[in-house]
Amino acid sequence: MFSCAENQSKLLRMNFHNDLLWLLIKFTIMNVQDLITIDNDILGGQPVFKGTRVPVESLFDHLEAGVSLDEFLADFPTVSKEQAIALLDIANKLLTAKNVAQLYATVA
Repeated sequence: MFSCAENQSKLLRMNFHNDLLWLLIKFTIMNVQDLITIDNDILGGQPVFKGTRVPVESLFDHLEAGVSLDEFLADFPTVSKEQAIALLDIANKLLTAKNVAQLYATVA
């Protein structure tokens, strides 16, 4: 099972020069726990929307293919609109942070 506590501990040991970036990461990790599940017994450990068997990747695949969010939600009724929007919001915050290169280097 995915352990955010292990990842938080690893990130804590990193030396961040930007406290704002650290707060963003901590906030994101906490929110991700509420949105996704990673369990080896569910789709071999692929991240899925919490409470479903819908891979998180499927949302991004649909959007990349030009499928609207409403169409995605119609295809996967077990995913709530709130879950999908919250996940997109987290991705947006992470990928538009001023120090995204530092974030990438830290978690890569």
